[in-house]
Amino acid sequence: MTRPSPLLKPVFLALACSVASPAIAVAETLDELFAELQDPATENWQGVESQIWQEWSRSGSPSMDLLLERGREAIAAGDLEAAVDHLTALTDHAPDFAEGWNARATAFYQEGELGLAVADIERTLALNPRHFGALSGFGMILEELGHVKEALEVYDAALAIHPHQPNVEDAIERIKRELGEQEI
Repeated sequence: MTRPSPLLKPVFLALACSVASPAIAVAETLDELFAELQDPATENWQGVESQIWQEWSRSGSPSMDLLLERGREAIAAGDLEAAVDHLTALTDHAPDFAEGWNARATAFYQEGELGLAVADIERTLALNPRHFGALSGFGMILEELGHVKEALEVYDAALAIHPHQPNVEDAIERIKRELGEQEI
């Protein structure tokens, strides 16, 4: 067996980079967006947050993206059964797509299926540990179940990732007041 010429090494490297570059580019884009989001001087944090959600919403498959879109539309329309159906098809066919799990967690939460929502949040966070939306949702569930100290920890973790979340800041303040009242 003959070895390839050392002159071909740049060609092989270019081929390898062209195959891996979309995933690397997305990761680099997200890293840049999160760095910008965490900068206290960022005035357009809503725009940065929106870009992050857009990146998270791209599965790499038009048909999977369509299932996500249909699931979200069904949630918005209040048709939670259809939403769960669409999003279950999505999670079945794209089990490594974190946003499918997160969207289904939202549908389950709105149905009052908190255990199923938490299971999907766990899956979301296993796939995407920076998912501040999943963390915020988990904090809401913990708070609703009366686990306010744990909710506070989760909200703090969400705020560490995305420090410009007024709803999370409000929840933290509310819990701190509540815990302060309990300690008196």
